[in-house]
Amino acid sequence: MYGPKVLEHFQNPRCTGSIPDADGMATIAEGCGDVFRFYVKIRDNRLVQVRYEVKGCPVAIACCSMTATLAEGKTLLDAMEITNEVVEKALGGLPPEKRHCSNMAADALYEAMQDYLYRRAVEGKVSPARCSGDSWRTMYLPREVPGSKRGRS
Repeated sequence: MYGPKVLEHFQNPRCTGSIPDADGMATIAEGCGDVFRFYVKIRDNRLVQVRYEVKGCPVAIACCSMTATLAEGKTLLDAMEITNEVVEKALGGLPPEKRHCSNMAADALYEAMQDYLYRRAVEGKVSPARCSGDSWRTMYLPREVPGSKRGRS
C-alpha cells in the first residue's frame, strides 16, 4: 500500500522534536485528527534547523519527516518552493486518500516561516512588504518572471 520511502520515513523519522528557542513555529490541525507542529531556526536567511511534532497516521509522520529533511539547510526562498507535490513526489507518491498529509506538512512549514517573517517585521528588523490582497508568500517572494520556477501553487 505504501512505498518504500514512506515506510522508511515512518519507521525512521528524521528531524523530530521541538526547538525551545525557535525563530518561527506553527501548528495545523486537520479534521481527521492529525496535528502538525513545525519549528524553524533561521540564520543568515537559511533554515539551519527544522523540527516537528506530529500526532497522526504513519503517512503524516513520513510527510513531516520528508518535509523537514527537504527544508533543513535551504534558504527561505528555496524552502518556499517545497510544495505539496514536491513532498509527495519525494516520498514516491501517496495513496489519494492520504495526500492531505503532504499538504498539511508543507503548509505547517510555510506557516512556521511566516511566523518567523512576522516576528522579524514586528521587531523592526525587516520592513513588512506592501501588497493588497496577495497571500503572505507573494509578499516575500519576487514577482514571477516568465521562465522562473519561483512561487507556490
